[in-house]
Amino acid sequence: MGIEIERKFLVQGEAWRAAEAQSERLCQAYLSRDPARTVRVRIAGDQAWLTIKGQALGKFQGESSGISRAEFEYPIPLADAQQLLALADGPAIDKIRHRIRHAGMTWEVDEFLGDNAGLVVAEIELASEGQSFEAPPWLGAEVSSDARYFNSALSRLPYRHWTR
Repeated sequence: MGIEIERKFLVQGEAWRAAEAQSERLCQAYLSRDPARTVRVRIAGDQAWLTIKGQALGKFQGESSGISRAEFEYPIPLADAQQLLALADGPAIDKIRHRIRHAGMTWEVDEFLGDNAGLVVAEIELASEGQSFEAPPWLGAEVSSDARYFNSALSRLPYRHWTR
């Protein structure tokens, strides 16, 4: 079983765009958005994956601060992924993922499109919940535990429909 330890932050301003980045467009949708177990299909170019995420199990259960989750990810044929998108529970999420190196760590900056346009978040995967890292200057407030920013939630209530 894989464990994903991830922290998520809002991005401030446009300074992040000056960083050298590898970028790709992603389309993803959810077959299940149950918070205890999400099932996602994702397409990036001509590659596709099926991902199952759930509450951390085993030694992590009960010890998590909410940033650790069980994660299982498998490559699947592109044609299968395209058919699975049609079975999705709600609309697909469309975004451009920019991978930016900062202080020896890789940040994934997701620039959302469509109904989630205007939202830009940065995620960092860690080896442990207590791992320290240097925050880039464009990093804003942490939203790791704010369920509104989960991709599965954004497919149900897109960012443009939020009351701010």
